[in-house]
Amino acid sequence: MARNALRRWMATLGVLAGLGMAAQMTGADAADKVRVGYSPEPYAPFWIQDTAGNWGGFEVELIDALFKQMGKEYELVPIAWDGLIPALQEGKIDAIMNSMSATEERKQVVDFSDKYYETTVSFYARKDEPFEYSEAGLKGKVIAVQTATSQLDWLQKKWGNVVEIKLYDTQDNADADLAAGRVDYGLADTVYTAEGFLKSDAGKNYELKGEPISDPLIGGDVGAAMRKGDPLLAEVNAAIKALRENGTYKKINDKYFGFDVYGS
Repeated sequence: MARNALRRWMATLGVLAGLGMAAQMTGADAADKVRVGYSPEPYAPFWIQDTAGNWGGFEVELIDALFKQMGKEYELVPIAWDGLIPALQEGKIDAIMNSMSATEERKQVVDFSDKYYETTVSFYARKDEPFEYSEAGLKGKVIAVQTATSQLDWLQKKWGNVVEIKLYDTQDNADADLAAGRVDYGLADTVYTAEGFLKSDAGKNYELKGEPISDPLIGGDVGAAMRKGDPLLAEVNAAIKALRENGTYKKINDKYFGFDVYGS
């Protein structure tokens, strides 16, 4: 137990030292903070970065509200998307709250909280780009998708022998190649696409194609991921329930969406 606490203190101290703040923290402060991992890339309206480099958005405000509800301090720890689950398993962070779908595959290695929003995935492309959701319609099409996502897993299993998949380290880079005409379609979270990319200047000539897709392979429930057996899970679940009941969730939701992103 002591060695675990020491490793956790040292990992947190290392992050803060890089920011020139290590001298301001005590070992007790570091041990008491919950380290929440996220990928440092814009994912509007869930993660939005201002010109000063500060993060805001639906998920950022929800994280803050959840930890206030729990009476716990936390810090956001930036990690590349495909490194989030390994970092959690290695004890570098304590939780992931970054629009991560609770797929059956991920549930084998981490525990997920109750959902805090619900999603589907959608294809999207230029408004004048024809689209037919069938083997014939998708055959040979080049699809942009972010690596290490449930969208990628679904696309590989469902249409991997039909389409050409082009992988990107961030969703922004996938959208940029779509806007540049280097791929035929994008495939991403429906809410992100509709509320983020399509409302941006770059996405004004683009639209969702076909109906939103719901599939167990995608994992429609988005929750917080934690290490197997971590007691923090029960606290997060209780906090999600409390925010839904006391109106805080709705207040944050209505700031970013014209509908209840929590779902049914």
